[in-house]
Amino acid sequence: MNKVILVGRLTADPELRQTQSGVASCRFTIAIDRKFADKNTGERQADFIQCIAWRQSAEFISKYFSKGKWICVEGSLRNNNYQDKNHPDVTHYTMDVMVDNAEFVGNKGEGGSQGSYQNNGGSPRNNFQAPPQQAAPAAAAPNNDSMSYGALSDFEEILSDGDVPF
Repeated sequence: MNKVILVGRLTADPELRQTQSGVASCRFTIAIDRKFADKNTGERQADFIQCIAWRQSAEFISKYFSKGKWICVEGSLRNNNYQDKNHPDVTHYTMDVMVDNAEFVGNKGEGGSQGSYQNNGGSPRNNFQAPPQQAAPAAAAPNNDSMSYGALSDFEEILSDGDVPF
């Protein structure tokens, strides 16, 4: 099974293009923070994942998303390779996410809302719709400060991925 679900921020505005036959495509990059911060600097590192969307998915993403907006994409990994134009004996390998579905993430204040575009098995359907209006909560949720999460010293920090066993 080849399935990927990613949540991150767009690093630039998606650019909509069309093939010679008129099929829409869109390439974009998502920045995804890693779980742990660097021990010395305290900074979080990020992975930058290349994504490609086609047809209605591409049109949806280019219309509703822009640089810095949160996005959730679902798709599959695609391994591509190509020969270097300047060095014919050099082959470059890339790993891209072929986007099937894209969704907003976050609330309206963060630039998101409820809605998504799904492309299932070649029969695209756009189920983007405004979120239903909800009544304001009657009372705020109680603050449960008595909860214990344990000590961080109980966990070991992994400094390197090292040798992966596969």
